[in-house]
Amino acid sequence: MKEEIFGPLLPIVTVEKIEDSFEVIKSKPKPLAAYLFSDDEQMKKDFVQNVSAGGMLVNDTILHLTVSSLPFGGVGESGMGAYHGKFSFDAFSHKKGVLYRSFDGDATTRYPPYTPQKHRLLKAVMGGNLFGIILALIGWSRD
Repeated sequence: MKEEIFGPLLPIVTVEKIEDSFEVIKSKPKPLAAYLFSDDEQMKKDFVQNVSAGGMLVNDTILHLTVSSLPFGGVGESGMGAYHGKFSFDAFSHKKGVLYRSFDGDATTRYPPYTPQKHRLLKAVMGGNLFGIILALIGWSRD
């Protein structure tokens, strides 16, 4: 198989142990969807943990596309993003981060104009010089 398949063709790759199939999947570009059929609970956990795909379904196929509370989209070469229901809205919406704070308890040393006294204080603070901080706060200098 050299090309991606979109059609009524199901390629079958055989392996000695089912766990080897995880390595076969991981050795290829990440799939848009991955399906596992098993009653083994540990196998299901290992599949979900070790295989990366846009969507996963255990013991069925395609059904995950009909569930609007699940995102649909790929990872890596199979696409980017997550679309479906609210996920589509979120994908095409810009979330703007806004932080509001007051100046209460803020040090004026942070803001211009940067006087020689502020420079001394900032230098002492950044250098961890406690004695220099005290001197700068009371307006004295060792310079």
